[in-house]
Amino acid sequence: MKKIFLILNFMLLAPVIATMAMDTAFAFQGQGCGQECSTCHTLSKDEAKKLIKADAFKADVADVRMSPVKGLWEIEVAKEGQKFLIYLDFGKKYLVEGKFTLLAQLGKPPELKKVNFSQIPLADAVIMGDPKAKTKIIVFDDVDCPYCKKLHEEIKKILETRKDVAFYIKLFPLDIHPEAYEKSKSIICNKKSVKLLDDAFAGKKLPKSDCETKEVDENIKLGKSLGIGGTPTIIFPDGRLLPGYMEGPALLKMLETP
Repeated sequence: MKKIFLILNFMLLAPVIATMAMDTAFAFQGQGCGQECSTCHTLSKDEAKKLIKADAFKADVADVRMSPVKGLWEIEVAKEGQKFLIYLDFGKKYLVEGKFTLLAQLGKPPELKKVNFSQIPLADAVIMGDPKAKTKIIVFDDVDCPYCKKLHEEIKKILETRKDVAFYIKLFPLDIHPEAYEKSKSIICNKKSVKLLDDAFAGKKLPKSDCETKEVDENIKLGKSLGIGGTPTIIFPDGRLLPGYMEGPALLKMLETP
């Protein structure tokens, strides 16, 4: 009797299970989705902006793309000079916050984005260390950024013992620090002065910029083209791009471990 009841139960539930399975299959493997999901799913920046109510948070949508996980959109949100990622399901009903980690990456250091180091101009950089040093590290800095200030002190410590390393500081003032732009111009106009860079991080008043220069604007344009949205951002000689502050010993370890 129990066996008959189980069979009848299964027969009643079978259509429901089949429908759920088909719904799942269509959501992730519908026509075109097995190859290219964009053939049957679309999401514009304007639509994404409305769905996540970006205006209410004084934010903007910088980019929309397929996420590494099928069935989700990856939305790049920009707010106050910073960028972060959120995810939206193809059904446009659920917002997912956080990040995805490949199981194969567990226990390993994060993979960093790479850029073409050789295509980044260095003539407009403030050089800390010996310009003839074999190893060059680029740092995109905002003189009013507290984490840039911390990194600046770590750089000075590194240079005390590592004469083979030089840091090329690309001044990259953020919109959230309105005085940083003029300070950056002052440093550039005064022969890309390391002393004025020190003074800026120490909170001292800088002389007014007395020259017309496009170098700061070009740094901002370059940084954005590289996907840099915050400071500090460190670029290693092999092109690895590391956003954020890092202590000196950890920075040197990353330098020596490609």
